[in-house]
Formats: sequence, structure tokens, C-alpha cells
Amino acid sequence: MSPLASTTLTDVSRVGAVMGHVRERITRGGLGSGARLPSIRRCAQSLGVSNSTVVEAYDRLAAAGEITSRRGAGFFVAGSRRPVALAEQVPPVEREIDPLWVMRHSLETGDDVLKPGCGWMPESWMPTDAIRRALRAEARGPGKALTGYGQPLGYAPLRAMLARRLGEREIMTAPNQVLLTDSGTSAIDLLCRLFVRQGDTVLVDDPCYFNFINTLRAHGARIVGVPFTPTGPDLDAFARLAAEHRPRLYLTTGALHNPTGASPSPTIQHRLLGLIQAHDMMVIEDDIFADFESDPTTRLAAFDGLDRVVYVGSFSKMLSASLRCGFIAARPEWIEALADLKLATTFGAADLAARVVHRLLADGGYRRHGEAVRARLAKARIETRDRLNATGLSLWTEPRAGLFLWARLPDGQDAVGVSRLAMRAGVVLAPGDVFSVGRRAGDYLRFNVAQSPPRVFEVLSQAMAEAAGVRLPRPPSLPA
Repeated sequence: MSPLASTTLTDVSRVGAVMGHVRERITRGGLGSGARLPSIRRCAQSLGVSNSTVVEAYDRLAAAGEITSRRGAGFFVAGSRRPVALAEQVPPVEREIDPLWVMRHSLETGDDVLKPGCGWMPESWMPTDAIRRALRAEARGPGKALTGYGQPLGYAPLRAMLARRLGEREIMTAPNQVLLTDSGTSAIDLLCRLFVRQGDTVLVDDPCYFNFINTLRAHGARIVGVPFTPTGPDLDAFARLAAEHRPRLYLTTGALHNPTGASPSPTIQHRLLGLIQAHDMMVIEDDIFADFESDPTTRLAAFDGLDRVVYVGSFSKMLSASLRCGFIAARPEWIEALADLKLATTFGAADLAARVVHRLLADGGYRRHGEAVRARLAKARIETRDRLNATGLSLWTEPRAGLFLWARLPDGQDAVGVSRLAMRAGVVLAPGDVFSVGRRAGDYLRFNVAQSPPRVFEVLSQAMAEAAGVRLPRPPSLPA
């Protein structure tokens, strides 16, 4: 029986479910402008509802201007397609806390709100003085650096430096195989424009970085999650899903996986690359946390030689989110196609940001900053791990570097419910299911160790107790 025919649904909710089904097909491209909708009888049979339910749903969609009726011919998609609204792709009951909710609250709330669920370091950890010096130095340079569009591939000296840095990680490339972008996110968006067509299947890790899900939804992709383990993707599941769904692309994190902090083993990487080749897939390897490692592990792009794997990097996490500087390393012919897309969508390059990043890399300031951050994060990981254990959560794995710890709530507690309660006390958490395509992480939370002072765990303990129905005395440090 169709889930729409469940006896737990009222007639009103069945009408809404039919409307949602039709809207999803229109939004994701299954039904284009002018396409004929299934007949009332056929739609009712396929969804397991009554004819009258479909009639009411079609009438409401027609009243909203989303479909039109033609006497004797049936119902058709209206001439103008509805815009892609990412929020509408989340079930309404879950809309309060989803990937976009976490991002908005992390960015919009003030400094008085604690943000262990965010994905960046505190402002006090960033090299602001070095950035100011670099900006002043660039301001004294040629006026074109301050006013021009920049080259299509991006600032040449930075691309040459990035090619050398990638070579140190055994990713052999040349400057003409590097394209600068405004960020790691914009790099992935550009790659999706090149590789993904509406309706294409894309594999992602489950769990994965939640903005992968947002970006792929915006491009109309069909997203399939591959269970992720402490040593990398589950290869048996990967092979089965690749054979079943024939994906166009696999989008994954490099080392220091987001959200779990795990790093795939070399053995898993080798076997994974064999499956990728066997199923004729392309890969986007997002490695924006590369510089958080003291001893880098070999990346998939290095094993592959940038044949099927496209490598993405960024300086937003280690250096500055405001400078907006990322990059793509790929085959020369793909770089040329991406440069054309970049010109078509953004025209220029953030030349000033690229020059500042280049200056910071060249004078040694970035290297010194990285060393200090890695030492500081090592201390914060231990402190956060101990606080999580004391609060009753258990780590999924213990990462050797990076920002994140992936921890499980005790007794199967609901992370969304705990997050709602914590938000009332001024703490933004990141519940596990916002990272999971298959909604498999309902009792997990991701913690940013650089953003997790002791008060976070006071609030977390109180929220867990309230969610479990246990009313603890509220600590004096918490608001009433």
C-alpha cells in the first residue's frame, strides 16, 4: 500500500501529500512546463488514495497557478515552473531544525550565543593582524589589483603556488590545472553545473557535510547516501548502490571527514578507486580541512592522478571566511570548461582576496598560523572529548586532527529535541540527521571543539534531562 493511504493520515493531510508529490516532480524536473499530469484515476491508483482526494489536490494546485486544466484534455504543468525552494524539500515537521536552520542560526545569532554546531573557528583564533598587514601591502600596489576583474583562471602566482603545494601532497598538477573560485562551496556549485543534470544520481557519504545536500538539491540531483565507517565508505554498500543507481558522481570529503572527523585508510582508498573506475563515475573530493593535518594522509586525488577525481580546496576555515578564496584542481579540459562557466556565472575572479592569500602563504605567516592552530585544536579535542564523556555522550571515533567530534546521545535520545531545548538557552547544536540523507543519525550531534567551552555542556546536560522528562535544578549560569 502507498504511504499516502496510511490510515493515520486525515483527508486534509492526504490532499496535502498529493500536492507535495506533484510539486516535487515539477520542482525536480520530472514534469516540465506544459507536461501533462497523470489522470485523476491513474494518480489516485498510484498513490493509493481516493479519486476525490486527487480532484481536490489538483483543484488547489490550479487555484495557486501551478497547474492548468484544459477541458477534455486533463491537467498540465503551468507555463512557468516554480522556483526551487530548498526549505520545501524538508518535511514540515522537521523544518525547525535542518541544514539550512543550522547555517542560518550559526550565522545570524550574536556573540552571546554559543555555537558548538558551527563549522568554523572563533574570530580570536584567526590571523587578523596578518590579514590587515597583507591588505595594507596590497592597497599600496597597482590600482588594477583593487578595481579589476582578474584573470579567468585566477591570480597566476597563487595558482603556481597551489600547484607546488599540491605536489607536496602527491597530487601532481600544473598551474593551468588550477582554477581559483570564491570559496569551496562555490567550487562545488561550479562543478555541479558542469557534471550534474537534473535527475542525475549522486552518491554522498551518510553522514556527510550538510551543505553537500543543499547544493545537490539546488541542482535537482537525486541523492543516495553510502553508509560511512571510521575507515571510510562501506565498500560493499558502495558497490551495491553504484550498480543499482548508476550514479553520475560521488561527492565526498578528503581526510578529516565532516561531520565524523574520520580519515579513510589507504586500503579503503585504493579499493574505492577501483569501484569508481568500474562504474564509470566521477568524484569531487572536498578537502577544505587539509591544512588541519600535521601529517597529511594520501588523498583519493593522488591515487587517481586527477583523472576521474576533481580536487577542491579552500582557505575559509584556516585563514578567513571573508576573503572568499577556494580552488579546483582537475584535468586541463575540465578546467577550461569550468573557466567558461565561471565567466558565465560570476564573470570575474576575487583578485584582491587571491593576492592577500598569496602574500600570507609566501611570507611564512600562514605556516606559523597553521602550526599554532593545530596545537590549539589538539588541546581542545582532548578537553571536548572529556566533557562529552562526562555528560554521558560517546564518541563514534576519536579523530587525530581537525575541528569535529561526532558523538552519540545516551539511551537513544532525539538530537533534534535536545537541540531545540539547547537553543532556548543560547546554544546552537548540530543534530545528526541534518548530515544524513537516510536519516540514520537521529541520536548523534556534531561538536566543533574550537567552539565548545564548558557552558555548552551545562546547557547540554540540562537539555538532555528535560528531553528525558527529568527536571534538573537549572545551573546559576543558565538563563531562567
